[in-house]
Amino acid sequence: MATPQPTAAVDPRRNRQAWSVLIVSTLAFTVCFMVWMMFGVIGIPIKKMLQLNSTQFGLLTAMPVLTGSLIRVPLGIWTDKYGGRIVMTVLLACTVPAIWFMGSATEYWHFLTIGLFVGLAGGAFSVGTPYVARWFPKNRQGMAMGVYGAGNSGAAVNKFVAPVILVAFGWQAVPHVYAAIMLGTLVLFWMFSASDPAHLVPSNVKFTDQLKALKDPKVLKYCQYYSIVFGGYVALALWMVQYYVGEYGLDIRVAALLAACFSLPGGVLRAIGGVLSDKYGAHSVTWWVMWVSWICLFLLSYPQTDFTILTVDGAKTFHIGLNVYVFTALMFILGIAWAFGKASVFKYISDDYPHNIGAISGIVGLAGGLGGFILPILFGVLMDWTGIRSSAFMLMYGVVWVSLIWMYFTEVRRTDVMAPHGSAAAALR
Repeated sequence: MATPQPTAAVDPRRNRQAWSVLIVSTLAFTVCFMVWMMFGVIGIPIKKMLQLNSTQFGLLTAMPVLTGSLIRVPLGIWTDKYGGRIVMTVLLACTVPAIWFMGSATEYWHFLTIGLFVGLAGGAFSVGTPYVARWFPKNRQGMAMGVYGAGNSGAAVNKFVAPVILVAFGWQAVPHVYAAIMLGTLVLFWMFSASDPAHLVPSNVKFTDQLKALKDPKVLKYCQYYSIVFGGYVALALWMVQYYVGEYGLDIRVAALLAACFSLPGGVLRAIGGVLSDKYGAHSVTWWVMWVSWICLFLLSYPQTDFTILTVDGAKTFHIGLNVYVFTALMFILGIAWAFGKASVFKYISDDYPHNIGAISGIVGLAGGLGGFILPILFGVLMDWTGIRSSAFMLMYGVVWVSLIWMYFTEVRRTDVMAPHGSAAAALR
């Protein structure tokens, strides 16, 4: 009779610390994301006040995303070297003055400049991801990173909170309230977070050593995946309120509520994506995410169309287009798919780069953030050029095609070729 193998004892104190770190870090990231997406709501009255065209509006909403993306690589590296607690605390403190002063801006260049500093809040992702992951064993890191990534739901929180403040007190009050919330979050984070010297990368490791992974084609592929599941999420979270207002003529509060039907599942359900990635693997989850995205974006791309057909009874005119209910349902499904995809991409990273999570997550997060910066600008350019609002979805449909083709040739087809005929692995495909 086989002797049972002893199981490793779980330290209750460390387990409590791990969950405390995860909860308070997720709270901090939620607030950071809420601030990062602020222009998605207050940008609408600002657009009207400054008489901006669609391209200028796209640049306005995207400006905070730029710095939040560029800062991700150094923040991820600093987190590896100095620890997530101190890096996150400094980051939160640096954003408070910029958020407050946003309420005093009056000129277009004021908003663009201050938006660059407000955008630092978006870098919190590359701090918290390696910070929380290292508090959990490998088989639960997907869950931990998924729960933390659920802070993306700050985009939905912004759509619930900002319109209420805006209607009651004017758009200028929104940055002031957000600055106070950020300050309170800073205090809570410092009180309930913790640090562990064992999580730090040895001091003899250079930045250049950590960045060598950029030569790895797998990192570039993960950047491509993340540019749609995260970059597309950020871009649409910024774009959807004004899309509903323009396309369906809705009040800003109703538009924000419907837009939250995309933002909320796109953030909250990321935790479930992490659990699924732990159970079924990063590849399987990401593969299905891309196909669901392909179908949804194909349907969303079709513009409102009237066409006339000559029949035996004379000319008949038909209309094809998504009404607000079908549109919102498709956006809801897309939000769920991208929530799972954001978690599965980072499961790839924790599996392939367990000792360099900070730097790699920073690189991949940078790619996703740059997608969130470039896409709203391109949405505006396409809108001004074609006059078709759904051109935004046409663009993202093409990006998903690239991801599917890349995944097929580097993962699906390679696995099929390597698996022997008749094997269980081949049968599962």
